[in-house]
Amino acid sequence: MEQDTQKQLKEYRDSIDNIDAAMVFLLSERFKITHKVGVLKAENTLLPADKSREAQQVSRLRKLSKEADLDPEFTEKMLNLIIAEVISNHEKIRDSKKTS
Repeated sequence: MEQDTQKQLKEYRDSIDNIDAAMVFLLSERFKITHKVGVLKAENTLLPADKSREAQQVSRLRKLSKEADLDPEFTEKMLNLIIAEVISNHEKIRDSKKTS
């Protein structure tokens, strides 16, 4: 490859790396907040999953995806993965409160 192509490729990859890092930190912040939600649910004997809230989020993010020219199916898959992890964490919090 010519030098200009290599330079452009590096610039693109550097941007991708920065976006990936930002996504990791945003997910970390999201999980810190959902941990607080899990504690609150456990303290008030609420279920770890909230199907109504999940459906609202899927609908909202699918709409945002369309506006952002992003595949809504991909966004829904990503959100479902995150939701599954959040529910798992909420179940762990609930179970640890039961044994405390």
